[in-house]
Amino acid sequence: CNSNKIRAKADTVILLWMGGGMAHTDTFDPKKYTPYTRCMEANSVLSTFKSVPTALDGVFFSEGLESIGQVLNKGTVIRSYVAGDMGHILHSRHQYHWHTCYKPPQSVSAPHIGSWISKELGPKNPVIPAFIDIGQRFTLGEGEELKAFHTAGFLGNEYGPFLIPDPSAGLESVRPPVGMSEMRFEKRNRLYNDLISQGNMGEYGSDYQKESLKRSMEQAYMLLKSPEAAAFDLSKEPKEVYDTYNTGKFGLGCLMAKRLTQQGARFISVTTEYEPFKNWDTHENGHTTLEKMKKQIDGPVAQLIKDLDESGHLDRTLVILASEFSRDMMVEGRPELKVQEQVNQPNILEDIKHYGMHRHFTDGCSMLMFGGGIKQGNVYGKTADERPCKTIENPIVIDQVHQTIYHALGINPETNYLVEERPFYTTPDGKGKAVMELFG
Repeated sequence: CNSNKIRAKADTVILLWMGGGMAHTDTFDPKKYTPYTRCMEANSVLSTFKSVPTALDGVFFSEGLESIGQVLNKGTVIRSYVAGDMGHILHSRHQYHWHTCYKPPQSVSAPHIGSWISKELGPKNPVIPAFIDIGQRFTLGEGEELKAFHTAGFLGNEYGPFLIPDPSAGLESVRPPVGMSEMRFEKRNRLYNDLISQGNMGEYGSDYQKESLKRSMEQAYMLLKSPEAAAFDLSKEPKEVYDTYNTGKFGLGCLMAKRLTQQGARFISVTTEYEPFKNWDTHENGHTTLEKMKKQIDGPVAQLIKDLDESGHLDRTLVILASEFSRDMMVEGRPELKVQEQVNQPNILEDIKHYGMHRHFTDGCSMLMFGGGIKQGNVYGKTADERPCKTIENPIVIDQVHQTIYHALGINPETNYLVEERPFYTTPDGKGKAVMELFG
């Protein structure tokens, strides 16, 4: 059910996912900087990096994000995202909530936002998968929990993500498995289709699920045989372009996202990859870890925005940079609703490993949005300048984020499907509202 009467501002979405909890005061919402000294008071530290200017007068980012700051005139920084309250804070639960808009557990498998978009708008290019996920493996800790939201849920397999765990080996994702000839692959594909058409798939799912799985296999086969498969081959890029993006898997994922956008992908997620106690999941050594993470993201994100702008794609591409929640040195959860502390953060810092934002903080998080009708050179929301650095102006929650994205794409906020004889909406009960102030 979708009476789509909204004029779309964007055709494509790129989600740049900072999995693990990106500290707002050490990235896009810096506060007073206090350098590390042995035996300093932990409560005195609000930011562990200096502030640096952006393209906007009077607006600062954290040191190490200078390149992204220089393209802020192309988009909006949101400084007031408030993550959901779900009791004991677990990354996989909050990531599930961010990507599906539903709090786990659910009696119905909730679709990923990329799957909703794939279902409602279909592929821009019939050969390129509508929903592509780049950079996340499921062989790590919490892998099964991550799989739970990397799915189309009740919408069916054809709307699920096309997974590319490593963008440097992206071409392998559209080739037959190693050791299997193309002829053998074609034979197996014909056999599989025969099994479905003859009803020999046993008890696997409903007829709808079987047909959806069949269509997903047909799409994969069509991609395999198409010239568009070259979009997954990063070796086609000039060396100087490749080197600009090559800060690691994430940077190359941004390069692939650029190529796939130009080829007609609908929704692309690129992640720094969530792995417990790695990357943005800083339980100690927060400052030194963020120095490394910023080097991974600063150049590629800025270059992606510049390249999309120069090629004319940015106007119709909504680029979002986000994380499941933020971090603070002292507060776990939010000031009014503290939860069990998961980090032994001493009040007096006697070691550099304790210098950083190590506790999960849900009451003030930063996001970036570019393109897709989003207001340019804009700051939305505000957090307090003193601890707790919580949201004090224009709070935005996940159902508003989702409906803002859907609005940009022209998807009606009342979109729903009947599941177990009840309507299942894109946002819980269909009550989410787009934040219109974010649009230019």
